[in-house]
Amino acid sequence: MALGDLMASRFSQSSSLAVVSNHYDECASTHADDDAVDLASQQRDSEAASSSYGNAGAGITTSMAYLPQTIVLCELRHEAFEVSVPTGPSDSGIVSKWRPKDRMKTGYVALVLCLNISVDPPDVIKISPCARMECWIDPFSMVPSKALDTIGKTLNLQYERWQPRARYKVQLDPTVEEVKKVCNTCRKYAKSERVLFHYNGHGVPKPTPNGEIWLFNKSYTQYIPLPVSDLDSWLKTPSIYVFDCSAAGMIVNAFIELHDLNASASSGATRDCILLAACEAHETLPQSPEFPADVFTSCLTTPIKMALRWFCTRSLLHDSLAYSLIDKIPGRQNDRKTLLGELNWIFTAVTDTIAWNVLPHDLFQRLFRQDLLVASLFRNFLLAERIMRSANCSPVSHPMLPPTHQHHMWDAWDMAAEICLSQLPTLVEDPNAEFQPSPFFTEQLMAFEVWLDHGSKEKKPPEQLPIVLQVLLSQCHRFKALVLLGRFLDMGPWAVDLALSVGIFPYVLKLLQTTTPELRHILVFIWTKILALDKSCQVDLVKDGGHTYFIRFLDSLEAYPEQRAMAAFVLAVIVDGHRRGQEACIEAGLIHVCLKHLQGSPPNDGQSEPLFLQWVSLCLGKLWEDFTEAQIMGLQADAPGIYVPLLSEPQPEVRASAVFALGTLLDVGCDAFRDGARGDDDCDDDEKAKAENSIIKSILSVASDGSPLVRAEVAVALGRFAFGHRQHLKSIAASYWKPQTSLVLNSLPSLAHIKGGGSGYTTTNQYMPHPSIVASQIGPLTRVGSDTASLVREGRVSTSSPLAGTGIMHGSPLSDDSSQHSDPGILNDVISNGVVHHSRPIPLDNAMYSQCVLAMLTLARDPSPRIASLGRRVLSIIGIEQVVAKPGNSTGSSARPVKATTSSPAPTLAGLARSSSWFDMNAGHLPSTFRTPPVSPPRPSYLTGMRRVCSLEFRPHLMSSPDSGLADPLLGSAVASGGSEHSLLPQSTVYNWSSGHFSKPLLTATDDSEEILIRREEREKFALEHISKCQHSSVGKLNNQIAGWDTKFEAGTKAALLQPFSPIVIAADDNERIRVWNYEEAALLNGFDNHDFSEKGISKLCLVNELDDSLLLVGSCDGNIRIWKDYCVRGKQKLVTAFPSILGHKPGSRSFNAVVDWQQQSGYLVHPFSLNICSIIVDDYFRFRL
Repeated sequence: MALGDLMASRFSQSSSLAVVSNHYDECASTHADDDAVDLASQQRDSEAASSSYGNAGAGITTSMAYLPQTIVLCELRHEAFEVSVPTGPSDSGIVSKWRPKDRMKTGYVALVLCLNISVDPPDVIKISPCARMECWIDPFSMVPSKALDTIGKTLNLQYERWQPRARYKVQLDPTVEEVKKVCNTCRKYAKSERVLFHYNGHGVPKPTPNGEIWLFNKSYTQYIPLPVSDLDSWLKTPSIYVFDCSAAGMIVNAFIELHDLNASASSGATRDCILLAACEAHETLPQSPEFPADVFTSCLTTPIKMALRWFCTRSLLHDSLAYSLIDKIPGRQNDRKTLLGELNWIFTAVTDTIAWNVLPHDLFQRLFRQDLLVASLFRNFLLAERIMRSANCSPVSHPMLPPTHQHHMWDAWDMAAEICLSQLPTLVEDPNAEFQPSPFFTEQLMAFEVWLDHGSKEKKPPEQLPIVLQVLLSQCHRFKALVLLGRFLDMGPWAVDLALSVGIFPYVLKLLQTTTPELRHILVFIWTKILALDKSCQVDLVKDGGHTYFIRFLDSLEAYPEQRAMAAFVLAVIVDGHRRGQEACIEAGLIHVCLKHLQGSPPNDGQSEPLFLQWVSLCLGKLWEDFTEAQIMGLQADAPGIYVPLLSEPQPEVRASAVFALGTLLDVGCDAFRDGARGDDDCDDDEKAKAENSIIKSILSVASDGSPLVRAEVAVALGRFAFGHRQHLKSIAASYWKPQTSLVLNSLPSLAHIKGGGSGYTTTNQYMPHPSIVASQIGPLTRVGSDTASLVREGRVSTSSPLAGTGIMHGSPLSDDSSQHSDPGILNDVISNGVVHHSRPIPLDNAMYSQCVLAMLTLARDPSPRIASLGRRVLSIIGIEQVVAKPGNSTGSSARPVKATTSSPAPTLAGLARSSSWFDMNAGHLPSTFRTPPVSPPRPSYLTGMRRVCSLEFRPHLMSSPDSGLADPLLGSAVASGGSEHSLLPQSTVYNWSSGHFSKPLLTATDDSEEILIRREEREKFALEHISKCQHSSVGKLNNQIAGWDTKFEAGTKAALLQPFSPIVIAADDNERIRVWNYEEAALLNGFDNHDFSEKGISKLCLVNELDDSLLLVGSCDGNIRIWKDYCVRGKQKLVTAFPSILGHKPGSRSFNAVVDWQQQSGYLVHPFSLNICSIIVDDYFRFRL
């Protein structure tokens, strides 16, 4: 079964097991993770409960009332939204290890043969008979000059087999000058490429102890030494040397000493120099006639022939197989369907496997993956070590390799060689005889499959991984190899890194050019796993045109939605921050394909699987992110209208992705028409303004969404909108600084009245476009400019001014490009009867801008700390920042004058540091207001008043805080470039967070399922036993005290909650300080604050998922709900989710006490709907909205 089919069967089986547990079956999520968790838990709960009921006794007939089956808040998005920032696919770190830093090529080869045929060197005593063959040629079978020339040409041909594109220079019995000339020539023309120097010294004396090799004089009457230092200076680096002579280890030692000396002299600089030597310094080359004289060279250049000859002398085929037949092996080495090609294929797989399992990965990459010729020589070097060690000779290399001659994979090679050689006589006699392939690869794939069944990250990696790579070259084994490879990659990022390190990448990249339909699903899965680890592969995919493969798959209706979601993920990574990828995908019609499937899928259609909708949305969002051409195409295709239905999808991941896609449609790079500079494209600008108006309306409709994941994307989208419309939003904000009457404040709009399909509620739009939102949100306000001249004089704040109260708001437009040149630009806007009159037109109406400001303020007070941080950062873009004032300075009837410096600020980021230092989250219990930074250039009188407000401790270190939300991207005059400003915008996390889904195992269930089942069964048994005891016991007395201790709450205990299965009690006071106790030991387990806002008050404590790892639901009086996990472990509590349960609530209000309750069995949350509507709502928040 194909891997894709395996996945599909898993999903379909999950869907078919849907046990109806309660209330909302027809809307049950089809999301893969939701099904896997919810359905598995329902099935095991029903089975465990039924068995437990039987054991508990027949008298317990209402046990279902006590044992709820529903498990909520257990999806991936609830793990740790607040404490972790997902990174998504990376292009650094672990991924930098598998990709070779510098691909190299050996461009020139110098072959130096010093044979001096018929003259033996003086220091060598040969045996009789002895080895005579050089390049498989007997030099005494012809005249010496012809033999020397033939041997040289043959060696050239043997090297060309491994690197046909290199340039070869052959020197036969040369002088020192001739060697110098050829070396300089090779280095000159090779440039930065590698040069190979092959030295055969069988006709000259052994190298000297100093590492000198011997050459000849012109008359061949003397041996002339050549120091390795001269050779190294001629060839330079990068280079590779092959020394085939006795005592060759002396040369290697001399090179190492030379390089160490040079490295110490040049401050540790290393040279890329590789050395291969036939034997160690004290050894002599084997002279047995069973070997050729150049056995080392034969192993390096003709490994198959050398290996088979050596093997035949040691196998049972010795008597039945003649050496001459080995020279007649039919086929070509590059044709795997022939005997010779199959042997070469197996040999490559065996040697690669040995190297992969023995060498460190970085050394393996350098020697076996960086250079084609170097890789071939080192594979063959492993054979030379095996053969020559049998003759008591040890080849040497630098870098040095560990011993490999006894590796067990050589046994697999011997068996494969024997099977192939057994067919050789028949194939030689009958050329039409059919060749039977070796079972080597089938057996190795079986071994790999066995490892997959029992292996893990903690165990030794599978040694067959390089063989799987080789198997991909064969059509008959390719499908199974890909399926097994997919299973391996699914084990985690560590497995993907291993596969990439072994060299799998170019193979799977090449396979994208195939049209075989059965490979499509598994290839998409493999590329999903690769790109989930390494984003940098996007460049290779676009370069080879691989993006079209995934677009076609995405548009194919034959594939399952989960598989098409993987294709959408791959395409999203391809276009993520990669302009060439964006352009290529646009040319291939990706926008049309995605919008077609978003628009054409009915709500209950199988193609509308949540994961598919989620990733199609994210793919489009990444496609047109910061890419004006794609944004225009999306607007022309009515993308905003197509996304509206997705905002009401039950899955938060889908809604968040839709908001992300809508937000990236907002252009933040061009402010021409927004600033009133209208050109000839008035019609286009009007259409764009209309589209932006539609987008913002859709985004605002989910500003009060129950899921933090969605609200975070709303904040990011509003940040992009605020950046592009900052002039007009600042003018709206400036109008709010004028104090308003209570009648106006009471008529403010509410987010609950924003009409939109994604809110989940249908209410009339009772919005009044009166610009007073800021005042209603944060208290008394004032306007800085001519209106505030009476308020701020000589550093004093009038006691009758709102500045002297708890709400302190100074403000002015931000110091941006336009306001620097026109200081009163926005302050010149005239305010009359609450209506702002602009001196130039704006593309959107004031009502929409007012709704945006309201949404920004609401997000800045969000119960989720991360979203509140994003909201404050968005407010800073339009010139509003929060200032925490000390009680002594904010509640008194008067304020002491504080003198301030009047020096002009330097054009640096100092203003940014001051801005950050004015807000201290640690003082969250103090009254807080909002303020706006000063106009640039500032007026001295204004600075004096601002100094009074902002006279808190200066903390420059807060500049670097990524989540402070206070860094105004336009405060410093030095921040003028668009790139720098854009980098300070709130950043979306839904894409990176969603990418983590594909890094996790997708084909197997999680390993902790059994542990969860065991723990749940124990708790069910405990509950049923105690229920039975209560039913049969006498009535207990309420005055029997179990435990007692002092909670040490200054204001007294407001709420308390007992855990059902452990002696733990959770208590909270009215300041929302939560403490967890073990009441048997009177020991404090943990204590923490529910939030840092100044408005405090506990309404309700509830336990969620009592039978499993319970969560703590904390309801505040202001209607905000926060849910915590790991709350019993000191300092380890994590906020799972947070949301406001009351729509239209103005943050800071304490005039009511919201009532909430949670019903575990049904999964219902009971809470008020709105302060303006006297009703409550029973909401299925946890299953579908959070």
